[in-house]
Amino acid sequence: MPIDRVTPRAALGIFVLWLAVVGAGMGALWKYAQTPGPAAKAPDLWPKSSRIARDTRQPTLMLFAHPRCACSRATIGELAILMAHVQQRVAVHVLFYRPSRIDEGWTQTDLWRSAAAIPGVAVDADEDGAEATMFGSTVSGQALLYGADGRLRFSGGMTSARGHSGDNDGRSALTALLMDGGSAQAVGTPVFGCSLRDLSAP
Repeated sequence: MPIDRVTPRAALGIFVLWLAVVGAGMGALWKYAQTPGPAAKAPDLWPKSSRIARDTRQPTLMLFAHPRCACSRATIGELAILMAHVQQRVAVHVLFYRPSRIDEGWTQTDLWRSAAAIPGVAVDADEDGAEATMFGSTVSGQALLYGADGRLRFSGGMTSARGHSGDNDGRSALTALLMDGGSAQAVGTPVFGCSLRDLSAP
């Protein structure tokens, strides 16, 4: 039908249909952003077989990330904010998943560089996710805090949704745990991110 022959009723119908399609799409995106990944099955005690040396003088924070997960940009940003408040109170290791059959350049992304630029943060590749498996982590953005005694103090994420920056329970809990021996309101929070072993990311 030529556009100049579209009746007002037909135009209204097209507009309503367009609104429904847009609304459904936005609803799906919102649901995706608000859906956390599987919770980590982290060991209560630091695994003795881990190749990461646990700091015995202060807590150690482990953060597992996918080098190409867009959602995790917010997590790295939240880590930078956390470290600005808790410098020299925690040893931090960010481990980026790297399949052994893919060259190292696949892992050396802007996320890697951003994490490495944060003072006090050590960054390394986790070949085939060996460390992530040991620590029961499957989602990018999973943070685990172990005390100087090797006991698990926190397990969760540092964002309130996929790719969402801003105040969140995870960062607040970690800050409370690390500052002046304070007690956190939560020891576990949802993790929003890609699967650590997702090879479909560009």
